[in-house]
Amino acid sequence: MKAGAAGLTQRGWALLAVAAALAIGAFLFGIEELYAVAAAALVLIAGARAWVGGQQWDVRVVRHVRPVRVPAGAAARVELAVVNHETRRSPVLAARDPFDGGRRWARFLIAPLDPGEVRWAAYTLPTSRRGVFTLGPLELELSDPFGLARIVTIGCPPSTLTVHPRVDLIRSNYLPAERDPDMRVPLPVLGRIGDEFYGLREYRDGDDLRRVHWASTARVDQLMIRQPENLLQGRLTVAVDLRTGIHDPTTLESALSAAASILMAGIRSRIHVRLMTTTGIDTGFGATAGHGAALLDVLAGAELRPGPALLDDLRIGAVGPLAVVTTQAVGEAELAGLTRANGRDHITLVIFERSGERRERMGPSRPLARSRVVAVRAGGSFQAAWEAIPC
Repeated sequence: MKAGAAGLTQRGWALLAVAAALAIGAFLFGIEELYAVAAAALVLIAGARAWVGGQQWDVRVVRHVRPVRVPAGAAARVELAVVNHETRRSPVLAARDPFDGGRRWARFLIAPLDPGEVRWAAYTLPTSRRGVFTLGPLELELSDPFGLARIVTIGCPPSTLTVHPRVDLIRSNYLPAERDPDMRVPLPVLGRIGDEFYGLREYRDGDDLRRVHWASTARVDQLMIRQPENLLQGRLTVAVDLRTGIHDPTTLESALSAAASILMAGIRSRIHVRLMTTTGIDTGFGATAGHGAALLDVLAGAELRPGPALLDDLRIGAVGPLAVVTTQAVGEAELAGLTRANGRDHITLVIFERSGERRERMGPSRPLARSRVVAVRAGGSFQAAWEAIPC
């Protein structure tokens, strides 16, 4: 399998430059022997390029990333299946698989393969840093024995590895979630399943539009939601402040880890959880394992963006229990405004202290006095700070 024409390597270009210099020196100084050396170098380069271009090979690679989603610090492994699809023995190939935009590379040689032969290779990926990382495309390179010419082809398309923020196992009974007003006693009917139709109610902000009951909506001229029987214990919105200037690199990762911990605690407790950020993300409510995985994917790819005010960027409104994750760079006036706009007492403020900036704990102003403030010292543990605050 070949892509394009054969080209010169850095060594080949260097030899070509030497040949040109020798030819110029022979002309300027009248040393005819230098012409022969320059000609020999040119013949060697041409021969190397012709040898590379004349090789017939068809080697393909299948990549498996296991798993494709991992929490930060967990093991991720890449398995490669290299197959020779040509009817003759393949040459020695150099393989290069870039990771994280080329910041890191996996490099190895592929020994000659017999026709139809499959060979396996594997390597591990670094997962210490949260993010969505691109792996590949994997390049296969054939070069001549002197390393003067080469031909490169794509052996495998790109893959993606998602590294989720770290999740701390915090106590779910500390979540500021209220009981769902639709909570009812399940009917003891044999054969019922958890997703089965149970009742109707009016649409509320954040409801899944797939549960709209269109017949009733058309009859009453208002969106009506089908209420399943497996009603959950409550709702909780987690808002993350991702404005530029609010975080330093340490607090950003800590804040995303805290948000992930709160959301996953809600999922484990069968609470409807919703993620919002100042970058405009609003996932809506959900309580399934799939919804939890989607939330972690969003947090894995979260980035800082400029923004004016916390309340303007979030646009939460009166949505019930709320947990806001931010840093001490946010003024108390902003937090107080968010508290008043929410209009509820079920508010938790998770405030991280930035490195090199210390200040006393927030005073009990009237708007913030109704909130539960979890202050995390620089370098401290969010889990310890969370569980040190009374329910």
